[in-house]
Amino acid sequence: MQNHLTKNQTTIQTSSSEMHLERKLKTRHLSMIAIGGTIGTGLFLASGTIIHTAGPGGAVVAYLIAGIMVYFLMTSLGEMAAFIPITGSFSTYTSRFVDPALGFAIGWNYWYNNAIVVALELAASSLIMKYWLPDVPGIIWSILFLALILGLNILSVKGFGESEYWFAIIKVATIIIFIVVGILMIFGIMGGNPAGFENFTKGEAPFKGGFLSILSVFMVVGFAFTGTELVGITAGESENPEKSIPKAVKQIFWRLLLFYVLAIIVIGFLINYNDPRLLSSDIEDVAMSPFTLVFQNAGIAVAASVMNAVILTSVLSAGNSAMYGASRVLWVLAEEGKAPAFLKKVNAGGIPMNAIYVSTIIGMAAFLTSFFGEGTVYTWLLNAAGLSGFLTWLGISITHYRFRKAYLAQGRDLGKLPYVSKWYPFGPILSTVLCLIAILGQNFTAFTGQVIDWYGLFVSYIGLPLFLLIYLGYKVIKKTKMVPLKEADFSRE
Repeated sequence: MQNHLTKNQTTIQTSSSEMHLERKLKTRHLSMIAIGGTIGTGLFLASGTIIHTAGPGGAVVAYLIAGIMVYFLMTSLGEMAAFIPITGSFSTYTSRFVDPALGFAIGWNYWYNNAIVVALELAASSLIMKYWLPDVPGIIWSILFLALILGLNILSVKGFGESEYWFAIIKVATIIIFIVVGILMIFGIMGGNPAGFENFTKGEAPFKGGFLSILSVFMVVGFAFTGTELVGITAGESENPEKSIPKAVKQIFWRLLLFYVLAIIVIGFLINYNDPRLLSSDIEDVAMSPFTLVFQNAGIAVAASVMNAVILTSVLSAGNSAMYGASRVLWVLAEEGKAPAFLKKVNAGGIPMNAIYVSTIIGMAAFLTSFFGEGTVYTWLLNAAGLSGFLTWLGISITHYRFRKAYLAQGRDLGKLPYVSKWYPFGPILSTVLCLIAILGQNFTAFTGQVIDWYGLFVSYIGLPLFLLIYLGYKVIKKTKMVPLKEADFSRE
């Protein structure tokens, strides 16, 4: 099967019944997908709990460390995706440069993670709508929003890109307005008396609980950043990946600093870390979101309704992206013979319909488990998905380390790469270490009590043995070995 890729051309049809994905995502789509994927409930809601746990200084440090980790992960992915712009990206790269078994596990792990995220966002959307219409059954909203997400993914690749672009614009605009309003409040220009430095200096501030508190919130912060890797999945459907991927990657770190770190600093100045309302900032109580509290203190009466609407767009965006990521990875697994062949069927518009349908069914089935056994099964699924993002990132960093070594071992010229990741090998090594810390430290408090919390350990780490089972099972059955550096495949197909 021959695939001929050009910058602005669809991959050539391989048979009368089988087509490939189309390159219709523009640079502006990829740039906003990259940053929009990181902005969601992790910032709008969970940031309150993070500041309460680690203090304002500890929260800033945790976000900075996580931001640096994500920056190196994205530069690693960017170097590979710009040179080999294929859909599925990191699972395929891992198969080519590390071990086919690890690539198989990374691919199915990422698909599973995204399918569960679709279920999570459906559940979240029903809770958000209760703010306005508490008497309408939540499942009605979940079905409506599932239909919307399905429609955006089925419509066209460009339709997905446009929807994500505008979802991201709403979130970015909200954060910029928040930061401006917050700075004006800090200096007393809005909202009455200036806040000064009191909340950053009194009590245990700025570092409440010391190193262990920073470590505990780092896990939460890292999870909030998952989604940035989606830009790698989009490489196979980008009009000009050699230019758009590097541009998107270069913007990520500075935008993360701007949107996350500045927002956390503003919240830290304006709300005391011991304020009990910060612990109530979950998706069922948007009125306690740090963003809502700050806007209300500034005299914006409709703050809660506005933030609820913004959070709803964040949830829909996350569900939309998760559906896209799940379907594309499932499609590429089928293309590589690692999933049933019917999943690689693509319609005339370049959409992998069967992969979308299967991901939708699994996501909906996972969502329905929230109604049984007081949601115990659903909780297990979500905890398993929680580790999946970090396992994917771990695979990216290890793969890039091998990618560059193989590239040089084959006598290739670094100058021929469209984008060269800086700080190699420090970058992938540091991100590997930080990912391992996040994976192994998911629930380190279960070990610190007088008695080990075995149930807590099981629930928190259920995703790890599942991943290892998939990896080792494929390795034993297929008898795979680590790919020799000089035999690594750099073809762009």
